[in-house]
Parts: sequence; structure tokens; C-alpha cells
Amino acid sequence: NQLERLSEVTKVVADTGDFESIRAFQPVDATTNPSLILKASLQPEYSCLVSRAIEYGKEHEKEDKKKLLEVVLDKLNVLFGKAILDVVPGLVSTEVDARLSFDKEKMVTKARTLIKMYEEEGISKERILIKLASTWEGLEAARILESEGIHCNLTLMFSFCQAVVAAQVKATLISPFVGRIRDWYMKKEGRTEAYPALEDPGVKSVRRIYGYYKKNGIQTIVMGASFRSVEEVLGLAGCDKLTIAPTLLHQLKDAKEELPYPVMNNETCPCE
Repeated sequence: NQLERLSEVTKVVADTGDFESIRAFQPVDATTNPSLILKASLQPEYSCLVSRAIEYGKEHEKEDKKKLLEVVLDKLNVLFGKAILDVVPGLVSTEVDARLSFDKEKMVTKARTLIKMYEEEGISKERILIKLASTWEGLEAARILESEGIHCNLTLMFSFCQAVVAAQVKATLISPFVGRIRDWYMKKEGRTEAYPALEDPGVKSVRRIYGYYKKNGIQTIVMGASFRSVEEVLGLAGCDKLTIAPTLLHQLKDAKEELPYPVMNNETCPCE
């Protein structure tokens, strides 16, 4: 099927907090974000993780209720991440609160806190990617964290210039948002029909970044994210990694056709 064919040329990453869903597709890595964790935590089978996070919070913060909630949420993210790492052989991405995206110091502090919580659970920082928004402050926070051996996933990435700076700060991985770039162009152009895959502005953006990285020997991993359709995913076959939601993974698994587009490489992607 197409998922198997895609997995031969790209490392497939599951974009979900539901580790039972992850188990069904056997991806290499997994990414999470607060909305995915919230969705998963509402499922009865994961109530034990919520209870553990609450108990942890009560043990570590007894006075400030606002701080207690923050500790509980951080611990919940880590517990889901740990459970996911029991399923995937590679890495899990855990996101820093987006409300900190314009405060470098707070992002660095939060990242260190999350890594410490993972280490309390017996998980090495080598298996964790800390997700930071690709603001200027987020990029500078990544520079500090990478120098400390804390690996970063720069998310909320919409432009080529963000990707260039991410390479300069030696980020481990970037997550350009294919679907959101496409959404912006569709609104700007008043378009109602989807773009052909290789003309999709989000797909073209990632292919441009990939070509630039490969031409210049940049080690930062390119992982396409925020997909709106299977066509966008297939348009980036050959990318280092692609993080894909379960609904699209199901569609790829059910499709028997060959990969429809040229696989990304130095020849098929524009270079700068």
C-alpha cells in the first residue's frame, strides 16, 4: 500500500497523542501538541495518566493553584510522551506552551523542566524533541538548548527565512506547516479548489527548504507537517520525515497505487 511505499523513502511520524492509534501504524517517531494531548486525555482509557499527573502536581506544588495547574499539564505531556516512547522506536516531540513563544528565557526554562521530568521517568533526553515556535525568540532559545544537548523541533514554521535561521542555530529538526501555508494562499487568492500537489504552495515551500538544506550540507532534519490531504503528503515523498495524522495514515494504508510523484532528492527539488 501507499503507506508502505512512502515508508521506504521517508521516515513516517505519527501526529497524535493517541498511542494506541500509533501502535496500529508502527511509525518511527511521534509528535504531540497540547490539542492532541487534550483530545487523547478525554478518552477513558487514558484517565490513569491524568490521575498520575494530578497526584504529581499535588506533591510538588501545594500553595499556588496556578502553578499547580502548570505542573500538572507539564507532567501530563511527559506521561503521554513516555507512553508513546513505549510504542515507537525513535523520538517523541513535546511542545512548549505557545503562550511563551515570545519569551526566550521562559522557553528555555520550560524546556529544561520537561527534560528533567522525562529523566525522572527514566527517559533520556536523546529521545526527546522539544517543540518551540519558530519566532525569533524561539530560534534563539533553540540555539541555547541545542548547545546544552537538548534537541529541538522548530514548529509553526511558515517561511524560507525561518528555515535558514533554524539551520544557523543548529536545530535538530524543523516542521514547516504545509497545510497552513496552503490555507493562507487559498484565502489570499480567493481559491476554492485545492492545488495540484506539486503546485501546492505548502508543498513547494518544503521542497525549496529541503533543496537548500541538501545543497548546503545542512544536517537539520526537514519534517513536513500540518497536512490537509494525502496529495500533499505524497507530494513530499522522499522528505527526511513527514508527520501525519491518523486519518491520513488510514487513507495511505488503504490505497494500493504507486507513489504518483517523483521522490524528493537533490535533482527534483530547487536549490539556492
